[in-house]
Amino acid sequence: LRAGQGGLSPGGVRKFWGWGVEGAGPDPEQRRGIAKVLAARFGTALEAVPEPRIEEIRLRAPRVRPPDALAALCSASTEDRASHSYGKSYRDIVRGVAREFPHPPDLVARPRTEADVVRLLDWCSEARLAAIPYGGGSSVVGGVECDVGDAFPGVVSLDLGALDRVLEIDRTSRAARIQAGVLGPALEAQLRPHGLTLRHYPQSFEFSTLGGWIVTRSGGHYATLYTHLDEFVEGLRVVTPTGVIETPRLPGSGAGPSPDRLFIGSEGILGVVTEAWMRLQDRPVFRAQTSVRFTGKDAFSRGAGAVRRLAQSGLFPSNCRLLDPGEAATSGAASGPDEAVLVLGFESADHPLEASMARALALCADAGGLVPEGAAKTRRGDGAPREG
Repeated sequence: LRAGQGGLSPGGVRKFWGWGVEGAGPDPEQRRGIAKVLAARFGTALEAVPEPRIEEIRLRAPRVRPPDALAALCSASTEDRASHSYGKSYRDIVRGVAREFPHPPDLVARPRTEADVVRLLDWCSEARLAAIPYGGGSSVVGGVECDVGDAFPGVVSLDLGALDRVLEIDRTSRAARIQAGVLGPALEAQLRPHGLTLRHYPQSFEFSTLGGWIVTRSGGHYATLYTHLDEFVEGLRVVTPTGVIETPRLPGSGAGPSPDRLFIGSEGILGVVTEAWMRLQDRPVFRAQTSVRFTGKDAFSRGAGAVRRLAQSGLFPSNCRLLDPGEAATSGAASGPDEAVLVLGFESADHPLEASMARALALCADAGGLVPEGAAKTRRGDGAPREG
């Protein structure tokens, strides 16, 4: 079965300096209100500052030019270079808000095919340029930053956003061959008509890519059982400076080290992942979810005890997230001080979940949790999970 089509991404223009889409998010009055709430919460004075505008940004001139054969794939615009300068960590956002962009890439290249990736890497190798793979730009560990010192005469940010399609689906084995540049929402939209899901929802889901998940060994929204991306990878195609590597798609092998593990979690330093065969799951139709409160001075430790019991029970909840009193208060989940909140959920594509949830809630009650009435009920419906 051949699948398509790509090109699906969050609407609007991405912010060049921080998280999200230009024009979205709180308005100035709401930002002032948020600053007031946080100032009261943390006991310090806070003031909302205006968002940067691209017209205010001054970047150093590009130090390199692409060859004519690659010029159509490359951009030296201020907006492209600024938006590819940073990831989305707190430190990155602070520098973006401060209008500080001392190390922008000299060029942003957008390959349209794997062959384009090969040509771009060949040029970077010949010209001794640093090539930095870029997926959704949501890195929080400096993975897309272009500060490479004096070792290279220039830096090219290799944006894989055009490689955004589900190319092939194996419905019998519940697997798909997927290009690495596809964003999370676009990937799920292409799988949904086939009744399938990757079931991987990191916090950066909206603005991160399959390739980014692979090279960071991403951890997903789900708390137990299938959590990290390496549990879904069947095989990879990777473009390196010395050639293309394709790892075999096998159900499993005991023949020595797995070559996939060289690239999963490598942060893109060994090559550019262009596509992958990924294990999929049937989309869930049964869900049960609730929140359990733990109160008192030892609220968090009793909540942690409940989490331990759940983890050792073999129930495998899809969500099992404990918020300490500080986080619960800041997020608005707590109804009073000294209250920890356990967000608990189950899902299945096959069967109702009352028995699983009832047993989980009994374990929580044994640990001193306050269990809401009627929490074990199953509801039906499709779609992505929501934070509790």
